[in-house]
Amino acid sequence: MTALEQTASRFVTVARAGDVEPGTVRVVEIDGRSLCIGLTEDGEWGAIDNVCTHDGGTLGEGELDDTGVECPRHGGRFDLFSGRVLALPPVRPVNAYQTELVGDEVQVRLE
Repeated sequence: MTALEQTASRFVTVARAGDVEPGTVRVVEIDGRSLCIGLTEDGEWGAIDNVCTHDGGTLGEGELDDTGVECPRHGGRFDLFSGRVLALPPVRPVNAYQTELVGDEVQVRLE
């Protein structure tokens, strides 16, 4: 394996399609990271970091409204696909991860 291949990003399976109901999010732990994965009512998968940049709330325990993940602590919202802030009090975005469905496996691209 070359050095380039070792540092290249990879997709890893984080859940099964049936593990997440449409319109909801959940917490997954993978490779020492805590992620919030979600499935929109339109059938699109997304993943962002699981920790709110405002006060450390667990985003995967929040609500998903359209593509906005609401932090259960203070109501801040983040976009499930880009990680950008949709509603205050947070002002810094969270990391977002490319997500795909392969068969019934939900996979996230880790870099």
